[in-house]
Amino acid sequence: VDGIEIYSMKIDSKVTSRFAHNVITSRAVNRGSVSKEVFFDVELPKTAFITNFSMTIDGVTYPGIIKEKEAAKKQYEKAVSRGQTAGLVKASGRKTEKFTVSVNIKAASKVTFELTYEELLKRQFGKYEMFIKVKPKQLVKDFEIEVDIFEPQGITELEAEGTFITNELQNTIKKTFSGKKGHISFKPTLDQQRTCANCSQSVLNGDFTVRYDVKRTTPDNLQIVNGYFVHFFAPTNLPKLSKNIIFVLDTSGSMNGREIQQTKEALLKILKDIKEDDFFNFILFNSEVSTWKETLIKATPENLDEARKFVRQISAQGMTNLHGGLMRGIDILNAAHEENLVPKRSASIIIMLTDGQPNVGISSTQEIEKAVKKAIDGRYTLYNLGFGSGVDYGFLERMALDNKGLARRIYPDSDAALQLQGFYDEVSNPMLIDVELNYPENEISDLTTNSFKHFYDGSEIVVAGRFVDSNQNHLSVDVRGEGANDALSYTTQQDAEQTAQAFQEQQYIFGEYIERLWAYLTIEQLLEKRLTATGEEKERLTAQALALSLLYKFVTPLTSMVVTKPEENNNEEGIADKPTEAWHVVYAKLLLIVKLVSIKPSFITKSYEQIDGDPHFIISVPQKKDAICFNINENPGMILNLINDPVTGITVNGELIGDKRANSNAKIQNSYFGKLGIANKQLDVKLTVTPETITIQNGDEKTGFTWLDSVTLQQAGLTLIINRKKNLVLSMGNGASFVVVLHQVWKKHPLHQDFLGLYTLKSDKLSERTHGLLGQFFRPIDFTILEIHPGSDPKKPDATMIVKNNELTVTRGWQKDYRRDPKHGVDVPCWFVHDNGAGLIDGVHTDYVVSSLF
Repeated sequence: VDGIEIYSMKIDSKVTSRFAHNVITSRAVNRGSVSKEVFFDVELPKTAFITNFSMTIDGVTYPGIIKEKEAAKKQYEKAVSRGQTAGLVKASGRKTEKFTVSVNIKAASKVTFELTYEELLKRQFGKYEMFIKVKPKQLVKDFEIEVDIFEPQGITELEAEGTFITNELQNTIKKTFSGKKGHISFKPTLDQQRTCANCSQSVLNGDFTVRYDVKRTTPDNLQIVNGYFVHFFAPTNLPKLSKNIIFVLDTSGSMNGREIQQTKEALLKILKDIKEDDFFNFILFNSEVSTWKETLIKATPENLDEARKFVRQISAQGMTNLHGGLMRGIDILNAAHEENLVPKRSASIIIMLTDGQPNVGISSTQEIEKAVKKAIDGRYTLYNLGFGSGVDYGFLERMALDNKGLARRIYPDSDAALQLQGFYDEVSNPMLIDVELNYPENEISDLTTNSFKHFYDGSEIVVAGRFVDSNQNHLSVDVRGEGANDALSYTTQQDAEQTAQAFQEQQYIFGEYIERLWAYLTIEQLLEKRLTATGEEKERLTAQALALSLLYKFVTPLTSMVVTKPEENNNEEGIADKPTEAWHVVYAKLLLIVKLVSIKPSFITKSYEQIDGDPHFIISVPQKKDAICFNINENPGMILNLINDPVTGITVNGELIGDKRANSNAKIQNSYFGKLGIANKQLDVKLTVTPETITIQNGDEKTGFTWLDSVTLQQAGLTLIINRKKNLVLSMGNGASFVVVLHQVWKKHPLHQDFLGLYTLKSDKLSERTHGLLGQFFRPIDFTILEIHPGSDPKKPDATMIVKNNELTVTRGWQKDYRRDPKHGVDVPCWFVHDNGAGLIDGVHTDYVVSSLF
């Protein structure tokens, strides 16, 4: 691509006792006659830690060095102050994060990139799964995935599949396993990689997944190597425990539409899977809290039928009393246990789903966390599902971890119902409760978590630890848990000699794998505990996790990898960080208004004639005393959602118009807003504005005006003021106001038409759930500008902007604010974000296309 040929890409994975060590090696050559930039761009699982990276250019290796984040940050800022680039790892997709590095290489030069990452494979639904993202972006002469698995217990099944695998490619996956070893290789030829016979596009674009399981002749497996041990616990053939499950569901206004439909669809499928011995109930919360039944109900066929009817009629409106919903669910579980409504040997689970943040009743997340932890008191497991990007994921995660559960993000895509159902399936078959694996205290130090509220069918409990005496070679463990019919209690023993025998064919083993597995698990758990800790405890956990991350060279949220590039690149430094799932930033309060302007000033004043395709959107960021602007280039007739507030019921949509005819000199054709639709569901009011007319519809009544009128209209909860030929001001009952500016052009202008601009006033009167191309910026936004440098226009420098965890190239420009002077406007400096606001707006601009004005 562009003279750069990737001639080799190898993904080599070695898995020993569930611990995967992956090395991605990519080799490229510059076939051009001038220096070119080469990109190494891979996606790796969010659950993995990067452990090594290097670039080798013409025989010289440039390694990545892992440092404490603060030290790396100083190095990073120093590099930025010298005008150099940085920032290598970004969250991308549901399960992955993207590692990107680029380097300039001379003509005919070669570069080798090598990235290593490690992870502990988790068992779900009876299988371990390893996921490899495949996306070379071009045909690669020597492409290969090779996976070697070594499991001392023996392998019982092994499968590999790719989302991109065609019938022809199916035969290129070679798979063998016997005894303790498994091997998979995938090595398509150049022709097999093509999307069609003579195409130069690669079919290799998607997920390559390996799944396997191990032999289980005993409930557990204990391995001892060089002073460390790992204990895998996954008993089979146990009778299933009955469960008591409470679904606590957000039915506030923001869930209206697709989200509530998908939730109902998932619940109806879940009701098919609930077993007759189970007990269940539904709690709904919006401004109020309501329950399906006053107590937990047994899942008889009659009760399940009634539950289906109840689910079908669930609707969404109002605010979010999250605290009230959760507390009601806990109260019902407490009562069921106190009154012996449910079996003593049963698993109690709360699944809470929300798409927003608490804003009724107790809305302080800290207070809610405290109250919920006190009420649950370690007796039940809480799972929090966060629907979409409007949730405070950090809050949901802390609250779940505090109550022996976990949080999961539900992505608002077409498969959201499947995501919800998939999560339920993971926790739908509890086999044991209160599982404890007890090790001799005087023999073991640095033990990972060893007590678990529930053990689910098809999963696995993993505990690792370090011996006080590194020469110790024997261990006995007491295992206890409560099953459906009786208590589980036994002692398991192992010595290093038995492990060594199991590892006789140990060519697959890399390094001190049990020690690294222990370090990985310990860091993962310390980081989890750190989320809910405060004060000195948090500092202690941070120090421990940091020390281990540096010692074992893991890129975690506390460390960064500094990659120094060669001299031709001015010794640029890049920083690889570990993104966190709760990626929202706490911003300073936005003080002033945010505004959207539809402006193409190329015909308004002579001094702006050279500007073509200026931005439609300006976002004021008062704490920076600056602004961000962007444009949406779409075809005339397209309708865009600008503001949508499900709580107040206010929406604003705009329809684009173009010039009278296409401008042959312009790459991108001008587009403006030619029609605006402002609606308030609660007041049952719709206002339609065009450059000619203004129509207000209240219920079935319509009133029409033109821009030649001067009008002040007041009715219940609404004021409309039309300033003849200039603008109109619409104020809603709750205080939100909009200004629509009329832009009139010379009637005989060969190209341009009259159009509209929209400004919002008092946007803080809209709810925090407000979204849309403009509405998403009513919440505070922060950005950082780095590395200002000359752009293609000498008067307009380019820069790197860090915003919403993305790194964007932006251009300094000017935009006009026409509120006070509709004819000439006032110049407002701003940073222009290219490509339809990509990286600044949530999702992509086409997500905001709607089918009608109302």
